[in-house]
Amino acid sequence: MTPAFGAYLYPWDADGDPACGERLTRLGIRRAAVAAAYHSVRALTPRHPRHKVVTAEHAAVYYRPDQDRWSGPGRLRPEEAPWSPRSFGRATESLTGAGVEVYAWTVLAHGQRLGTRHPEAAVLNAYGDRYPWALCVSSPAVRLYCATLAAEVAAQPGLSGLELESCGWYGFDHLHAHDKVAGVALPPSARLLFSLCFCPHCRDGYRAEGAEPWALRAKVRDALDPVFAGTAQDAALDPESAAAVARMRVGAAAELRAGVLAAVAAERADLPVLLHAQPDPLGFGPSPGLAPRDTDTDTAAPVLLAPTRSPAALEAVGAYAAPGRRVAATVGAVAGLGGDAADLPAWCADLTAAGATELRFYHLGLASSQDLTAVRAAVEKVTSSPR
Repeated sequence: MTPAFGAYLYPWDADGDPACGERLTRLGIRRAAVAAAYHSVRALTPRHPRHKVVTAEHAAVYYRPDQDRWSGPGRLRPEEAPWSPRSFGRATESLTGAGVEVYAWTVLAHGQRLGTRHPEAAVLNAYGDRYPWALCVSSPAVRLYCATLAAEVAAQPGLSGLELESCGWYGFDHLHAHDKVAGVALPPSARLLFSLCFCPHCRDGYRAEGAEPWALRAKVRDALDPVFAGTAQDAALDPESAAAVARMRVGAAAELRAGVLAAVAAERADLPVLLHAQPDPLGFGPSPGLAPRDTDTDTAAPVLLAPTRSPAALEAVGAYAAPGRRVAATVGAVAGLGGDAADLPAWCADLTAAGATELRFYHLGLASSQDLTAVRAAVEKVTSSPR
């Protein structure tokens, strides 16, 4: 079966550019994941007739929030983007009018503005530092925020689906403008420990799993200190502590997902939902951990990062693939962001052979004309390949 083809867009890519939808369909793309709730970004818009750069100063939504949904003291609330107000609805209308299905691309547990204004809702590391960009999914306030936001986005008119990014743990990695954090190379094990949260909710979670939180915090610091000092290349907890951490974090992420998916189903039960994910259950970031055989994959299809050729990406697609299961793979389509134009057609064909039922090109609002030519070649290659 030939996979479906999709593309990522920001709402301002299509809002005010009536040619955007036709441009996608000429490439063979009939589906777009359009940002409805997104974090801060500075983005090039090379083909837009009215602007060439958009600066999104903070995390925001691109529709008018329903204040009745967000009433109540102390609640985390989204803000509408003043630099591109209500552009999501106009983009959706423009794209659907051109024959392109719209999925609402929605970022949940990542947003520095909320974490700055509500530090109690942000991850607190073992050294007492806050990560305002990373909302702690053990927090009841964060879970309520994520569920309410997902349901509100699902209620927007004209949608064919919902795509959820960072529906789980975020951590130390931020990809923030002017990051100055590369002085000490942190291996994956150390990055995990440096991303563990010790807020009151997480401390309760560790305690429930049999780990005394202050003793655990000391163990984490003892493991990380040699890495920062340059005297160790790795960091790890003892097996018993590591198991308690794993149980707590996997359980907290599952509770968040359950609340979000239930809220979306209550809002619109017929709406397909996709989750940005990775196979490692302890994975964190924009694509948090979701075990391939988790029951959530029965109701929400995984979207896997596969920007350029790698054995790990093929293995991830294969791990999730199953008869009748939808599996989307996100491929890099912008050479300036690391995409491999020469290999793109062959890479897309290999991902399809590994079990991807949908290919998503990231990010066609940012792409050059040469990038679009490579995308067209990839679509033609996959479409013409024998199944």
